[in-house]
Amino acid sequence: MMPTVSSVKEQMARLVFACCAAAALSTAFAFGGEPDDVPPGFQSLVPGSDLAGWAGGSTADPRTIKPERQAAWDSQIAQHWWVDGEELVSDGHGPHLVTNKKYRDFELWVDWKLSPTGDSGVYLRDTPQVQLWDPTNEAAHKHGADRGSCGLWNNRGPGKWPLVLADKPTGEWNRTYIRMVGPYVRVVLNEQPVVEDAVLENYFDRNSPVFDEGRIHLQTHGSETRFRRLLVRGIPQAEAASLRQAIEDAAKPSAE
Repeated sequence: MMPTVSSVKEQMARLVFACCAAAALSTAFAFGGEPDDVPPGFQSLVPGSDLAGWAGGSTADPRTIKPERQAAWDSQIAQHWWVDGEELVSDGHGPHLVTNKKYRDFELWVDWKLSPTGDSGVYLRDTPQVQLWDPTNEAAHKHGADRGSCGLWNNRGPGKWPLVLADKPTGEWNRTYIRMVGPYVRVVLNEQPVVEDAVLENYFDRNSPVFDEGRIHLQTHGSETRFRRLLVRGIPQAEAASLRQAIEDAAKPSAE
């Protein structure tokens, strides 16, 4: 017997609920955790006493980066980035701090703290960016800083602006959860959803989809920025396929 439209919808609803419930459990655990807590399946990106595992970088199409340009960025890291206990610190100048490893589908946790008027970001698959900035910086209000952090600021379409302003007061630690599956990005800031599975646009080629894989960048602009509790989990292919299917099915208009 062929399944009815109603039964198919019920099955999809259960699938979406199951995916959301699993994500909620992971999110609840991690948002409530201490800085040194690591959720199951995640690995820390914060090195020991040095910057092992990181390279330099900038806002550049990764397909065009020549070895000599990469070497120049790498040579400048130690001048502008350092490890302070469990934290990665930038003076706000110089190259991005970039993972050596490339990621396809992944979950990322990051705590971050800005200085007054701070401006920073997290690049996903070498692409800008989950925007971090000081919402009280009036000089940046013309760019949308007053709307809050963690939108996909370089998008031209959905996801550019966070759904709510969820920033802690500048100078306090913020906790962000990022999930990227295919081109879809979900961001939760301080327990509040701010981007709900928006497509991350390809900043370097608006007519093409975002890269299938790439590195994670930490970027800063002009003032000290601190990161801690950088935790990443690569999402296995089968899990990613199920999540992507659920995202795309949930976005389809109802047949009724």
